[in-house]
Amino acid sequence: MRTSRNPMTPGSTVSGRGLAAVSGDLVPVPDPDHLVHLQFRRFAGCPVCNLHLRSVVRRHDEIVAAGVREVVVFHSPADELRPHAADLPFAVVADPDKRLYREFGVEQSPRALLTPRVWGPIVRAVVSGAWHVVRGRERLPANRPHGGRLGLPADFLVAPDGRVLAVKYGEHAYDQWAVDELLALAARQARTPSPGPRPGAERP
Repeated sequence: MRTSRNPMTPGSTVSGRGLAAVSGDLVPVPDPDHLVHLQFRRFAGCPVCNLHLRSVVRRHDEIVAAGVREVVVFHSPADELRPHAADLPFAVVADPDKRLYREFGVEQSPRALLTPRVWGPIVRAVVSGAWHVVRGRERLPANRPHGGRLGLPADFLVAPDGRVLAVKYGEHAYDQWAVDELLALAARQARTPSPGPRPGAERP
């Protein structure tokens, strides 16, 4: 059961900060020039996370063309996460203390793995992941992942001004936006006029 008292909702505001990616880059969130798709995943090498992220990698050019910057957060230490993120074309952030998870109301639950809807994706992820490991494209996760195996995913679309435009809190380990859903949300935002100045604000 989700117990977060302060989950993000559309209309919430994300304060500006720079997130340290495992690549060494400092990633601005919000980004003044792009929408940010802030993904919260589970642990480094998580098979179901990798299954989803492969779809993001395959269509990353489309995502960039839609004006969206991907930022993916894991609750693994940077040293553990870095080998798994080396070939990913977007920013990957380590949050082993789950500071960002708490701020954004992203939690864990036994339902992450026990919900029948996740069993099919788990089987596909394990089979596909084993093939990628054998071919040297991916690495096995740690036997005891930092932060545990019961994390739930979450997705946030953040505007350049920090407004949260859309939110999805996953109900199981493979419950996240598909790329088509993300692109549809970005397209909808592109058609929506930007809010005008607040009442009483001075115009330039």
